[in-house]
Amino acid sequence: MEHPENSSEYAGLQVNSGVEQPSIVNPYLKRNRFRRRELSVGEMVEGIVKGDVTILSQAVTLIESVNPDHQTRAQEVINKCLPYSGNSIRIGISGVPGAGKSTSIDEFGMHVLKEKGGKLAVLAIDPSSERTKGSILGDKTRMEKLAQHPSSFIRPSPSAGSLGGVARKTRETIILCEAAGFDKIFVETVGVGQSETACHSMVDFFLLIQVAGTGDELQGIKRGIMEISDGIVINKCDGDNVDRCQMAATNFRNALHFFPMPDSGWSPKVLCYSGFYGTGVKEIFDMIYEYIDFVKANGYFDYRRNEQSKYWMYESINEHLRMNFYNNSLIKSELGAAEASVLAGQKTSFVAAQDLLDEYFAQLKK
Repeated sequence: MEHPENSSEYAGLQVNSGVEQPSIVNPYLKRNRFRRRELSVGEMVEGIVKGDVTILSQAVTLIESVNPDHQTRAQEVINKCLPYSGNSIRIGISGVPGAGKSTSIDEFGMHVLKEKGGKLAVLAIDPSSERTKGSILGDKTRMEKLAQHPSSFIRPSPSAGSLGGVARKTRETIILCEAAGFDKIFVETVGVGQSETACHSMVDFFLLIQVAGTGDELQGIKRGIMEISDGIVINKCDGDNVDRCQMAATNFRNALHFFPMPDSGWSPKVLCYSGFYGTGVKEIFDMIYEYIDFVKANGYFDYRRNEQSKYWMYESINEHLRMNFYNNSLIKSELGAAEASVLAGQKTSFVAAQDLLDEYFAQLKK
């Protein structure tokens, strides 16, 4: 671009055009130099069983992919890892947003690794945006101690619109983590409500984190997440908040008397602790391991795991049918017309849906 100062009006003034800036990309960089070699199913399984967290991470990414080819490979990996799984204690950690789940997990994880040894995997589920479908995946930043511990593995995953506060593929990820030698697994949910309880269907102990001052006694007796909790803990019990936490714990203990006895025969306990200062954590894990010993002794531990496996079989069937329906070429071509008829008031939503299903099943019969 010519500088205006170089015009004849400004005699004696000359402005140089400057030096052309080099490209920010190294011209000697070979584009394919750092392309990662795609591992075979056998190599991936071998790496997972040896405890290679890099290969484990790649396998989890494969599970979360929506690519049909990736899904086929992922199922092969899961099936071959299945014989090495099942040897862990799975703990689900839930609570309202802001209850201090991530901070607490940092303290919980450091405590259990110090007291029990072994390896810990943390599957942190981050909510996906309804608008952009993206996730921050930043829970790991709140787990500063665990992130640096050599025996821990933290994997944030997007919820991807799945209900229950857990990612749709979390169940398969647990199998891979167990095959990699992780004998303790924490599943952190996005912060669930009273009816979103899918996390309960994949863990051995369901821990509900509450904070004081979130409601009156009526909140304690609401059904849903309260009645499936195996233990309730009140966080932020420090400083001037101790009395409020103790009062909240009393209210929850009173509320639990209104619920029927769980199938496990275990009476849920209510404890107070401080995730920030790490006080009261030992008592929480004494409770958890007391529960594990209790349910293993009466046979409920194995019964619950069998029921969970059956539950996820039906969930997988439902998901497969749903994907098959929407990926059907006929449905893809008819879906737009069905939407238009609903918006124009020509059909109700239910009639339009039934017509699409009739066409889908009619095509399957051919």
